[in-house]
Amino acid sequence: MIKIYGSVLSSSGRCIWMAEEIGQEWENVPVDFKNREHKSASYLKLNPNGKVPVVVDGEYVIWESVAINTYLAEKYQPALLGLSLEERGHVHQWNYWAVANISLPVEVLTLQKWRGTPDNEETAHARTELDRFLPILEQALHEKTYLVGNPFTIADLNLASYLAGLRWAGIEMTSYPNIVRWFERIAQRPAFQKTIAKKGEMHT
Repeated sequence: MIKIYGSVLSSSGRCIWMAEEIGQEWENVPVDFKNREHKSASYLKLNPNGKVPVVVDGEYVIWESVAINTYLAEKYQPALLGLSLEERGHVHQWNYWAVANISLPVEVLTLQKWRGTPDNEETAHARTELDRFLPILEQALHEKTYLVGNPFTIADLNLASYLAGLRWAGIEMTSYPNIVRWFERIAQRPAFQKTIAKKGEMHT
């Protein structure tokens, strides 16, 4: 059984979604941040960064959510990485693009929502970065069902998990109709409904 450390409310959520998507049995292991369990000696043996997620699959330990999802796809459902060398290249391209350009603005704005703090220089910069990069995703989704070819891939999963955070944070997306259509299509997937969709329910 796959063990996934960290809450669906954190970046572990995309790994929880992935485990459900590939149809593997998984166990969620809570990490008590309030009591600094993530800095304990036992946890740091799993992830020396003291962060979530961590996945333990048998004797194999891996951290960093996008790397985890790539590993899980490679082992359990390779089609999620693309159906050709070219598709696989573009899947990796969008995964790296999301980490490099979308992950930090999402983190800043979701933390603002969580804490209920006012706008500041950091959140203003995060919004500017989204205004810079979301049009690239919008154009890439023009007349497309999914981001890379027709099949759903982990590029869709990873990016949609970031945008789920923006939706929860109340970030306006109506100026990106292609993104909205794509996201709503993905949000109907049973694995999304069983995992990421619960994130919003937990905060209502």
